[in-house]
Amino acid sequence: MKLYIVMILLAVSAVSCAQETPKVKHVSKMKPRADMKGVKVVNADDPVCHMKTAEFLKDTAVYKTKIYGFCSDHCKSEFKKSPAKYARNEK
Repeated sequence: MKLYIVMILLAVSAVSCAQETPKVKHVSKMKPRADMKGVKVVNADDPVCHMKTAEFLKDTAVYKTKIYGFCSDHCKSEFKKSPAKYARNEK
């Protein structure tokens, strides 16, 4: 009986952890990529998490001939899943 309870708890734990969304690290220890200096982007804030990208540009993506800047690979991949959702707020 105890074995079944332990197995059920492990299964519930595994399922709940698998559904957790990844967290984006927003800490000062993260450094911008050196090759991103001087890149002009249309957004001052990351369109996904709204972190300032002016000081912390990690990656870019092009959507409708405009270059968007991102603070992380996670935010870029979220943007690429539904770019129109995030780009509609940018001018």
